[in-house]
Amino acid sequence: MRARARHILVDSEQVAESLKLDIEGGADFGDVAREHSLCPSSRQGGDLGEFGKGQMVPEFEDVVFSAEVGKAHGPVKTQFGYHLIEITSRTD
Repeated sequence: MRARARHILVDSEQVAESLKLDIEGGADFGDVAREHSLCPSSRQGGDLGEFGKGQMVPEFEDVVFSAEVGKAHGPVKTQFGYHLIEITSRTD
């Protein structure tokens, strides 16, 4: 199983919740990632590319390999902070 996802990494649950509301209200996920994400992937609009199971931390993978494609999910807490995750594609 492989997936492609974008994410936004921030340091608080409150910030993640606020950004998720912006995205649900119509803000572009990539633009929000470029402006707010603490991850170097922010330069690519949060795009992490394609990856398989076992390549990301478990909390992150649980969402990527089970949640609805094309929707913002989270906040998801990992040792890195709080993520909003958008699964852009997934294949079995």
